[in-house]
Amino acid sequence: MSKFVIPTALKELRFHLSQTGEASIPLRNFLTKNYSSIKQQSNNQLPVLIRESYGIPPSLTARFEKGREVKNSLEGLDEAGVAKAVQDILKG
Repeated sequence: MSKFVIPTALKELRFHLSQTGEASIPLRNFLTKNYSSIKQQSNNQLPVLIRESYGIPPSLTARFEKGREVKNSLEGLDEAGVAKAVQDILKG
């Protein structure tokens, strides 16, 4: 069983984080461990964008069909919390 189920309606995942911020450490660790898994499950068809900017809080934005976007803040979450937030947003 795969860790993440990528819905066909999902068109893009965007992760925003700070290169040096303490709040972004769990997200950086999550991406290091799970980026390739997410890409493989989508057959490398899903754009997974990682946007780094100094001092911004970590967040995740998912763009679905018809332009619908869902954005979640990942601030204050540990690595397991980030994984749960990603799973929740993938459910739609």
